[in-house]
Amino acid sequence: MMLADALTLVAPFYNLALVIVMLFLFGKMFTTATKKTFLKPWYAIFAAVIIFIMEEVITILRASGLLDITLYINGFFELVIISLFIYTLLLQKEHVS
Repeated sequence: MMLADALTLVAPFYNLALVIVMLFLFGKMFTTATKKTFLKPWYAIFAAVIIFIMEEVITILRASGLLDITLYINGFFELVIISLFIYTLLLQKEHVS
């Protein structure tokens, strides 16, 4: 097995492990935020993280052979994630100005 093949198999699991840490940090941020904190952009980023989790789970299921979905679905997920990031930037720009 080549190194690239090994990384292809293991990378989605590492991504999900890092997302678990990120979800913990989101939880801490949402519970300790004050009324003066502008959280609306962070909710959009949180939604993007949830979509990323769905994408990684589908990738893992596809790699293990339990799910047979075309690769085009990943492009749809990434399009939604990028759109949420752009929306977040526009929200923050509107809030600052």
